[in-house]
Amino acid sequence: MENRVEQSAKSSGKALIKAGILVAFIAAAITVVRYTPVKGYLSPEALGRFLDAAGFWAPVVFMFIYAVGVCLFLPGTLLTGLGAAIFGAYWGFVYVWFGAMLGAGASFHIGRTLGREFAASLVGNRLKKYDDAIERNGFATVLYLRLVYFPFTPMNFGMGLTKVRFRDYIVGTGLGIIVGTFIFTFFIGTLKEIWSSGNWGELVSFKVFFSIGLFAFSFFIPKIIKKIRPENEPEF
Repeated sequence: MENRVEQSAKSSGKALIKAGILVAFIAAAITVVRYTPVKGYLSPEALGRFLDAAGFWAPVVFMFIYAVGVCLFLPGTLLTGLGAAIFGAYWGFVYVWFGAMLGAGASFHIGRTLGREFAASLVGNRLKKYDDAIERNGFATVLYLRLVYFPFTPMNFGMGLTKVRFRDYIVGTGLGIIVGTFIFTFFIGTLKEIWSSGNWGELVSFKVFFSIGLFAFSFFIPKIIKKIRPENEPEF
């Protein structure tokens, strides 16, 4: 009996230490981005010069930067906009999507490794049914939250604290961010293309109106999803 109590105390202490490291990591990440020279590199011009120096490996470097940026709580819209401005509407979408997926997977594992044990110790009988429901309906839950634009990075870390399977999380994320990512990169990429060419007459072209229409439509996606959700809502 004593051994069991001692083992439980050790386990709780270990979980608490890990949770403390997670909190310290998040605080340090936010501090680095907001109060150090790092933020000076977060512009199309600065990042573009850095990627030019990378040459052939520029897309790989960008995807790595995107993934690290996600883990450091950089806004996803900022990183996506930079990708579209530098690589254009189509390749920007590809590189942004892969970078976002790498960042989502990495931050999920950070949350799972450092915070899951502590979170599990706080889950009482009342919350356990929701934790179990997320495990059973992980894919549907993640897909829904991504489609309604739940904050990207907080959700990555937060899902790591739940019982959701990594496979359900990564597939739900991959499908859930495709539409929003394409719309945003297409919109920014199209405007950047016109700005670079100096052909302002294209501002009244079909492509521009189409990109503006898609961008405007993106704001209605969460409302549409919420309206149709009750019909397919998973059991909790």
